[in-house]
Amino acid sequence: MTEAREPAGPHARRAPGTPCWVSLMAHGLSATEEFYGELFGWEFRPGPQQLGPYVRALLDGHEVAGMGQLPPDRRLPLAWTPYLASDDVDRTAEAVRLCGGTVAVGPLDAAEAGRIAIAADPSGAVFGIWQGAAHPGTTITGVPGTPAWNELVTFETESVSKFYATVFGYEREPVVSADFDYVTLLLGGRPVAGLHGVGHGLPRDRGPHWKTYFEVADVDATVLQVADLGGQVVRRPQDSPHGRVATVADPEGAEFSVIQNPH
Repeated sequence: MTEAREPAGPHARRAPGTPCWVSLMAHGLSATEEFYGELFGWEFRPGPQQLGPYVRALLDGHEVAGMGQLPPDRRLPLAWTPYLASDDVDRTAEAVRLCGGTVAVGPLDAAEAGRIAIAADPSGAVFGIWQGAAHPGTTITGVPGTPAWNELVTFETESVSKFYATVFGYEREPVVSADFDYVTLLLGGRPVAGLHGVGHGLPRDRGPHWKTYFEVADVDATVLQVADLGGQVVRRPQDSPHGRVATVADPEGAEFSVIQNPH
């Protein structure tokens, strides 16, 4: 188990490209708060309302994630979305467009917290871009109930990894394997996210998408609790080289993974 790590000071800047926040857009915000509050021990307080009702989830007083409410007429896929740090959201958004991606929302100011954009890579996977001001992002990691890893599930990694490397300056470390298409994205030699090409194994109803892993103390107990709270088990617990892992969905169908003792 890693120690809880906090950025140096409340306004610490993350290196551009670092996943710095995760956010979920849900239909029923209060029921969603109840589910994750029970599962991860989160408490909630209001956040910036520029994009509609929004709360920040806290663990022991530390901000770990965000949740917003989708307008009733929006039929967007329900998914946890990672936000990647930027020193200049407007410039990053322009790079996204130049490299074949799209910018769906913003860039716009989120009150005094910072500046935000929501974009999609050329394959359609949605991610956020965050330029922190008063709000730097997740302020605690390495303990149960915090984001542990973000992974893009996509058709193939070669072209899409070029997109992320060009926009955010990542180094790329592919797995050398004929039957496993995986690229780790690094900043300064440190792994920060993964890209997993699954070809025709991609769910038809989802398309390419980012997946968030949350650390938990006991994956098997968490999976039972998810079912008790009205969620679903998508992939049962199994041991991986990175720790015991399972994929679940909340009662509205938003999928996420849980991992025990991540390396």
